[in-house]
Amino acid sequence: MNVIETDSLTKYYGKSRGIIDLNIEVGQGEFLGFVGPNGAGKSTAIRTLLGLISPTSGSASVLGLDIGKSRTEILSRVGYLPSETAFYNGMRVSEVLELSARLRGIDCTKEAAVLCERLQLDKTKKIRQLSLGNRKKVGIVCALQHLPELYILDEPTSGLDPLMQQEFYNILKERNSQGATVFLSSHILSEVARYCGRAVIIREGRIIAADTLSVLSAKGFRRVTLKGANVLPLIDGISEVRREDSEVTFAYRGEAGKLIRALSDLEFDDITITEPSLDEIFMDYYTAEEGHR
Repeated sequence: MNVIETDSLTKYYGKSRGIIDLNIEVGQGEFLGFVGPNGAGKSTAIRTLLGLISPTSGSASVLGLDIGKSRTEILSRVGYLPSETAFYNGMRVSEVLELSARLRGIDCTKEAAVLCERLQLDKTKKIRQLSLGNRKKVGIVCALQHLPELYILDEPTSGLDPLMQQEFYNILKERNSQGATVFLSSHILSEVARYCGRAVIIREGRIIAADTLSVLSAKGFRRVTLKGANVLPLIDGISEVRREDSEVTFAYRGEAGKLIRALSDLEFDDITITEPSLDEIFMDYYTAEEGHR
């Protein structure tokens, strides 16, 4: 079952691009990263999925519900964290959390207390007294306290210190292991690489790649280092060559079998072949897309 499904989902703001022909499928129980730089269309896609803004064309369903007809029910069943949160400055944290729970018609007192303790959030303070990071924590608790079946999180860790980022992801992993689906928008690639099983890469409002990180890596390139060699293998697909003393390093885009056969004709002392990091995969896809424009 797909928890999120879109069909050519498009949103324009007048003549300005938002998202174009988005086709995304998110299965139940997935932990998916929605990756792209600021301005790529991540927040527009999320707001459209939640029915907060209307699409220009195309369609989508969330939890099997049409985003145009069932916005209220979708919002009641989703844990949504926007990239920027705003609360009434005069309210205490406890009052904000209680208001959020009442709007859903659920008593979240027990779960809110657990989350506040784990995230070290003081419920007695007023919103105006909170730092940016602690305001983010309030948004996180509001999104998580009702134990939703789907989490849609837009840049969730901005403003959090490293320890709180770790604890936040510990909570998400626990929820995911219990069957919840996580749709995580981020431009921090290390987060996606560490926690997500699959990634969707968006550029200028369009999806340019979507797959598991291992498959995305296989479609990209490998970094090869040869020690004790002074020549390159005779094969297409080699780039980014660096030579230092008796060591040569290069990027290879192509079939692994061809690379191995070409290397067998060379003399060298040692070899290292590594998969690229998500940062390198991301830039590789973006560079390739730029070259096709």
